[in-house]
Amino acid sequence: MSISFSSVPTLLLIDIQKGLDQWNYYGGNRNNPDAELNMANILQYWRSNNWPLYHIKHNSTSVNSPLFPGQIGNEFKDEVMPVKGEIVIEKNVNSAFIGTDLLEKLIQAKANELVIIGLTTDYCVSSTTRMAGNLGFEVKLISDATATFDKRGQNGKKYGAEDIHNIELAILLEEFCKVCSTKELLNGLNGNSF
Repeated sequence: MSISFSSVPTLLLIDIQKGLDQWNYYGGNRNNPDAELNMANILQYWRSNNWPLYHIKHNSTSVNSPLFPGQIGNEFKDEVMPVKGEIVIEKNVNSAFIGTDLLEKLIQAKANELVIIGLTTDYCVSSTTRMAGNLGFEVKLISDATATFDKRGQNGKKYGAEDIHNIELAILLEEFCKVCSTKELLNGLNGNSF
């Protein structure tokens, strides 16, 4: 697989917040235990190249949510904590494009290629990826720099996080984005083929 870019890509870091460490609240088991390490490595690469990036923060409207504003869970995880000068976009729905000025900022910056990482694969990452694809952006979604949790269906059946993650990536693949690993992304950005 070869990952290539025609311009400097913009990184979107979706909802990488401390509240998402409360696994039981979100369904229990989580896949991709190294996702945050991969996220941090990708962020470091962007910072070292002084490339554009946006931190997306979810402000839940539910007072019982770990992501409700004012709680420690609403804070960004230490691995990806924004530094001075980095833009933070705050939202309160699944897509980073709804109720925010993200699209306006991307248009002003003449961004046309996006790399998306964050939490969770089947909610805010998926919603943002779908909208980005529909809005005409070329999107790379990084498979091992996102993760999700077990879910229960309407019949009470439990679905595993790894299956949900992989099925969501399969649904998004080609229709809304390209999917690759952190290694494939960084190799492609360094001009290496593999």
